[in-house]
Amino acid sequence: MSMSSTFDRPLVLLGAGGHARVLLALVRASGHALLGVCDPALQEQGCGDWEGVPVLGGDEALDRLGPAQVDLALGVGQLAGSGLRSRLYFAWRARGYAFPSLVHPTAWVAPDVALSDGAQIMAGAVVQPGCVLGANVTINTHASVDHDCRIGADVHIAPGAVLCGAVQVGNGAFIGAGAVLIQGVRVGDAAVVGAGVTLVRDLAPGALIVGPANRPRDASPGGS
Repeated sequence: MSMSSTFDRPLVLLGAGGHARVLLALVRASGHALLGVCDPALQEQGCGDWEGVPVLGGDEALDRLGPAQVDLALGVGQLAGSGLRSRLYFAWRARGYAFPSLVHPTAWVAPDVALSDGAQIMAGAVVQPGCVLGANVTINTHASVDHDCRIGADVHIAPGAVLCGAVQVGNGAFIGAGAVLIQGVRVGDAAVVGAGVTLVRDLAPGALIVGPANRPRDASPGGS
C-alpha cells in the first residue's frame, strides 16, 4: 500500500462539520498526533475547543505553522456538484502542505493498493487488490471497492456503495450511498450516481443518474 506520509509531522484538521467529526474519529483511532483544528466559523464564535481538540483559528493559523511543521487532513465533506473540497485541497497543496492518506484501522486495504495524497478510507471500508485511488479521494463508511478499480482524483464514494471489479470512476465524480456499480462500468468526470442506484452501463461525463429507473440526465444547472 503506497502511503504519502510517514506521519513525522502532526496533523491539523481543516473544517469542523460532520465529515470532520468522522475524520477526527479516524485520526484518534489510528493514533496519529493531532495539533488542532482550523475553522473560520469556530474562530468567529470565539471557540477555543471543538470535540476536545484545540481551535487554532482560521486559515491564517497555518501561516504561523508552515508545511515543514504540520500535515493537513481535509475535514470538509463533498457534496454532489460542489467543488469546494477540491478547491481547498489544491489551494493548500499549492502552498506546499501535504495531505497524508488516512486509513481507519477497521478498514481493509489490500497491500498493493495505490493510495494517493489525501485519500481517506473510513471505518469498515474495503479496497481490494489492484485498485488505484487518486488524490483527495474519500471511500466512506462501509463502502466496498473490488479488484482493479481505477478511481480518479476528488471522487467521493458514499457510505455503503459497492463498486464491483474493474470499475473506472473519473475525476470529481460522486457515487451516492448504497449505489451498486456492476463490473467494468465507467463513470465519467464529474458524473453523479444517485443513492441506491444500480448502474449497469457507462455514465457520460457530467451526467446524473437517479432512482430505480436508471435514467441519466444532465447534472449541470438546468439539466432535466
